[in-house]
Amino acid sequence: MKTVAIKHTYWNIAADLYFPDDFDETKKYPAIISAHPIGSCKEQTSGSVYGAALAKAGFVVIAFDASFQGASGGEPRYLEDPTMRVKDFSVVVDYLVTLPYVDEARIGVLGICGGGGYSINAAMTERRIKAIGTITGANYGRLMREGFTAFDPVGALETMAQQRTAEARGTGLRVDDLLPPSPEAAIAAGLTETDLFGATEYYRSPRGYAPNGVNRALFSHQSVAVGWDAFHLAEVLLTQPLMVVVGDKVGAFGAYRDGCEIIGRAASKDKELVVVEGWSHYDLYDKPEPVKQALDKLIPFYKTHL
Repeated sequence: MKTVAIKHTYWNIAADLYFPDDFDETKKYPAIISAHPIGSCKEQTSGSVYGAALAKAGFVVIAFDASFQGASGGEPRYLEDPTMRVKDFSVVVDYLVTLPYVDEARIGVLGICGGGGYSINAAMTERRIKAIGTITGANYGRLMREGFTAFDPVGALETMAQQRTAEARGTGLRVDDLLPPSPEAAIAAGLTETDLFGATEYYRSPRGYAPNGVNRALFSHQSVAVGWDAFHLAEVLLTQPLMVVVGDKVGAFGAYRDGCEIIGRAASKDKELVVVEGWSHYDLYDKPEPVKQALDKLIPFYKTHL
């Protein structure tokens, strides 16, 4: 593995490159961009699980931290702006096409959770991406209009506007912790819904913990996400081969629902919904059996289309 810094507009994106075991820099390889979930980082599922596995399958994989998050630069911190998250993909592609060992005609993307929605949206206009895979992909805009704003998006926008005005006048930034501090705290608070508890168990315990996987958000700047839709114009612009992997243990974050929707709406002629039976959203992050089932479908998909 090699860690690199990729020049963005006024800051750098931090990324980890994973290489095949028999890597030869004089040869050309297909490449896959691996995009982390909302609030996650490149050291977690996008890199250490799927990035490493896809590299062993013969791909050069680049797992990157979103701008304003993790080891990447950009201010203010903890910004979750879908327009910037989508732009990051093009910046990473710009970097990949400069590498002599990457075949620029064979670049794909894998997005996990919110990274899946971002991957789909980015690929619609970033035509250098030739194949799209998602793991329990979610439409962050839908989540922000529904559960993440208690189904009151307009009320949330009004509160965000007031907070942003206060911050412009000198009040300290409001940065929200999106999860309980531990699985035990979640149980004590009665927060045992499948996805919410699964997230807490993954991010707030040794199972998935990483220093940069903080699951925090700058509240006042989330208004963009409320008005954004990962699947906008998919019927027209989403034409690349598409594989969507979801678990059938459905939770509140709605990845199963979003997966069914995008498979129905995508203009792609080659598209497949893969349902991993008996497993949930967060099981697909790192648990060996569902991860194996996902990779058993994704690796042949990428080898066919890249």
